Amino acid sequence: MRKKIKILVVDDEDIVRESLRDWLENVGYKVIIAGSGEEALQIVKQKKIKIMLADLVMPGIDGIELMKEARKIVPAISTVIITAYGSVQTAISAIKEGAHDYIEKPFCPEKVELLIKNLVEHQNLIEENISLRRKIEDRYHFEGIIAKSPKMLKIFELIKTVAPTSATVLITGKTGTGKEIIARAIHHKSLRRDKPFIVTSCAALPESLLESELFGHEKGSFTGAVERKKGKFEAGDKGTLFLDEIGEINANTQIHLLRALEEKKITRVGSNEEIDVDIRLIAATNRNLKAMVKQGKFREDLYYRLNVVTIELPPLKDRGEDILPLAEHFLKKFAEENNKSIKIFSPEVVKFMLNYLWPGNVRELENMVERCVILSKNKTITLAEVPQDIIHPMPAVGKTIEGVERNHIINVLEETKGNISKAAEILGIRRMTLYNKLKKYNYTVNNLDM
Repeated sequence: MRKKIKILVVDDEDIVRESLRDWLENVGYKVIIAGSGEEALQIVKQKKIKIMLADLVMPGIDGIELMKEARKIVPAISTVIITAYGSVQTAISAIKEGAHDYIEKPFCPEKVELLIKNLVEHQNLIEENISLRRKIEDRYHFEGIIAKSPKMLKIFELIKTVAPTSATVLITGKTGTGKEIIARAIHHKSLRRDKPFIVTSCAALPESLLESELFGHEKGSFTGAVERKKGKFEAGDKGTLFLDEIGEINANTQIHLLRALEEKKITRVGSNEEIDVDIRLIAATNRNLKAMVKQGKFREDLYYRLNVVTIELPPLKDRGEDILPLAEHFLKKFAEENNKSIKIFSPEVVKFMLNYLWPGNVRELENMVERCVILSKNKTITLAEVPQDIIHPMPAVGKTIEGVERNHIINVLEETKGNISKAAEILGIRRMTLYNKLKKYNYTVNNLDM
């Protein structure tokens, strides 16, 4: 570890700095010397010095001023003040200013060696802490995804495993859970990271145009086709194509998509020419494709082509540990974008966010925080800025009583971690009555995140 940290010795007396350099080099350290504070600051800037021995009294910039200026460049720099006999009190004052220690002239080699050894260990500890912090941040801020819940950390590990391969990935999850962000993370971790990442929503285009959007078309192939156009498969060649809402494509497009996956060839609309394509496909849906296969609405062979690896994203209510980190991230983001100095959420807002079920998932949380930031006139987000329709939601007409009862039962079960006896006691009903109501509402305790 000694060779990794350079030691800067600063003294205006040649004999002092050179004798210190020679002695420290003899015991294995790499040493740089400077004859003035001005020269030392240039070296600190260029070499990012971590340990500095500086004479207290020098012409121009003295040791204490040098220490203060060096800390502006390298905040973690450790400074040892070199002082003459009789100036100990001044050296102690330097320690109060931020110096780590001092040594007196003439030097005691054993004391200097012990001091430097301790400082090297101190700097190594700082480096280890920084490295650990970065690892933690990388884990919780994985490719732009903020999460620390066990469910999401498992997904991070799966992404690391799957990304370097060529496997087709199917991402499932409710609306707003972040399927596109996961797809981008896979692309950025893959060998195709320097190639295009193309996004297409299969639900955003009419059926008549989706095939052209994906595979391209020739001029005059249909009304409005005034020129030849490349599709997403060609545009994303050598890269990754993300097809969102894959469950919305019609039967004809399913056939062409299957062929593209199996043969790695496409044909533009209005053409018979086959075009080779090399693209990785990531698909996403909030629908149950397996059920659609049974219903004859989705091709079974295409389903298995897409479903090589499945990543199932949990709803936000099932990853409660992520709510506050996400909210704080969005708060910082929107505060900066809107030039506001909002720093925190009030305790009441924190409690609300942790108890709310977030049916719109991460997207709903993001939208809520953005609205709060825009409306807030203070440095703290309070319940006054939170939309009242989510604090006091109105149940749907025609389902008022049953809807309220069902939501209340689910909330109590979540509070009790699925403990039926405790939930029944809180609700003031018998266990069997609670079981019957759960059956009535087609809800099982297994739905809960235990």
